[in-house]
Amino acid sequence: MQVMVFPEEATPLELRTQVLELQRQAWPPDNASDGSEDGLTHDPALRPQSVLLVNDGTVLAALDVLCKEIVHVGRSYAVGGLSTVVTRQEARGRGHGRYLVSAARELMSTRSLDLGLFTCDRPLQAFYESAGWHLLPGTVLVGGTPRNPFPSDQPGFDKVTMGAFFSTGSKQAETSFHDVRIELYPGEIDKLW
Repeated sequence: MQVMVFPEEATPLELRTQVLELQRQAWPPDNASDGSEDGLTHDPALRPQSVLLVNDGTVLAALDVLCKEIVHVGRSYAVGGLSTVVTRQEARGRGHGRYLVSAARELMSTRSLDLGLFTCDRPLQAFYESAGWHLLPGTVLVGGTPRNPFPSDQPGFDKVTMGAFFSTGSKQAETSFHDVRIELYPGEIDKLW
């Protein structure tokens, strides 16, 4: 098994096709975006990187890392987040997803990012913690756009915010990321990563 990383648009076709199949299994088209006509899932402005766990040409697990700059408490941060984390159904329960999520966190720590932030369904908190991520208590990510916000605490959502701090500056400011609303604003395509 190996972890492979590609810009989303440069992922080899045979691997990208498998990733799209896994995403459609996890989030059927009537419940989520079916992606664009070119097979891309994310807004290119977020510099999506596909991180894949591959064994003999088969994608066992996949996720995407999205990145952007945010301003929080008057300071600019380079932030990355996990999106579309999925494991092949027949390969679940073997630690592949945890391994890949942990590998993505390590990858992000080496990529000039100050921190990682993302939301997950509350029942998945322990899974992400087991892969090295930490709960940001009381923190809400505000996605969408300033004109059309998409907060993680909206009615019907049961989300928690997870984080990891990589740079010295973000580590020193870690508590400023607790119990706050963080204006992520990734846009209309990736409303909330």
